[in-house]
Amino acid sequence: MSPQLELAVIDAKPGAALESQSGLQLLRPRIYGAWARPAGAKKVAAIVMHPTSNFMGHYLIGPLAERGVACMGLNSRYAGNDTLLLMERVIQDLGAGVKFLRGQGYDTVVLVGNSGGAALAAFYQAQAEHLTIDRLLDGDPAGLSQEDLPPVQGLALCAAHEGRSSLMRQWIDPSVFDEDDPLAANFDLDMYDPRNGPPYTAEFLARFQAAQRARLARIDQWVVDRLALLRRRPEPGSPRDQVFLVHRTHADPRCLDLALDANDREVGSVWGAGAQGARAVNYAASQMGRITSLTGFLSQWSPRSRADGPTNLAQTSVPVLLHTYTADQSTFPSTRAAWLAAGGARIRNIDVKGGNHYLAGQPQLVQQVADEMAAWMLAL
Repeated sequence: MSPQLELAVIDAKPGAALESQSGLQLLRPRIYGAWARPAGAKKVAAIVMHPTSNFMGHYLIGPLAERGVACMGLNSRYAGNDTLLLMERVIQDLGAGVKFLRGQGYDTVVLVGNSGGAALAAFYQAQAEHLTIDRLLDGDPAGLSQEDLPPVQGLALCAAHEGRSSLMRQWIDPSVFDEDDPLAANFDLDMYDPRNGPPYTAEFLARFQAAQRARLARIDQWVVDRLALLRRRPEPGSPRDQVFLVHRTHADPRCLDLALDANDREVGSVWGAGAQGARAVNYAASQMGRITSLTGFLSQWSPRSRADGPTNLAQTSVPVLLHTYTADQSTFPSTRAAWLAAGGARIRNIDVKGGNHYLAGQPQLVQQVADEMAAWMLAL
């Protein structure tokens, strides 16, 4: 019989003024998790967390508990809305979850970094082992303390993105020439225009990637300049931040050209099947980084972000397990290579043959990952 899920309600430290429309959340911020704990001796506990996705129903909570590892799916204060999200505040929330599990009697805690949670886990542990951040990227005090970030004993990564800033660099659509018009497209740089492929030539890919970097750099500089302008205003009560749109952020040629960074994936996106599905995601109103704030952009999506996964993993000292899902449409052999290079001798990779990004419809692969992950955790 599977262990029953329990609700965890955890107090977190207050964040920025006007971070939420809820006065109650501002005055007494709380985060929520769902966890299952096995009967018997308390051995190892795990947290699986994403910066913004709701992981309280994560597919590994029950299977890990059945194998002797207490597991919590924890949400950050930004669950469901990353417009104002600060990665520096999310690691503070994650630390509150680690402290909660320690308070329940678990001395060994492991972070499960799934998808966008992988870079979060690496960022957390890097700062937990050696806290270097005293100010946010906008210059405001970060409000972090070593007490907020108790180190964990291991990191278990699966379908692991390198980080939000890496995704933005790799996925932003360079064919956009008018930031105020989501339909504006330079066909010479449009990967969805059949005149360009697939397959894509080396010349097209070189121009495409250079234009991606240029567009991201333009947005990033506008953010820095705009934030400085707001902060210079002398009037009392002047704005210190604002929201803006970043159109079309899902243009990765690997979605359509399976010869690039080849694995077992099918054509399309994790959010839309086939070429038409991937193109629809690119224009969707709900997609990655679409609505963001100046400060949120700097912390999450900017090349200035401190939350790059492999960079942070290289600063940690704990053992690392990596599960690579070989049919993933958003992590690739180059992604695996980046994590392995960062982890060095501390990291071990297991390829999950045919696994898609969410292991959706693949219950046997969920069991495989849970078996291997639990055995590794219990041996720490």
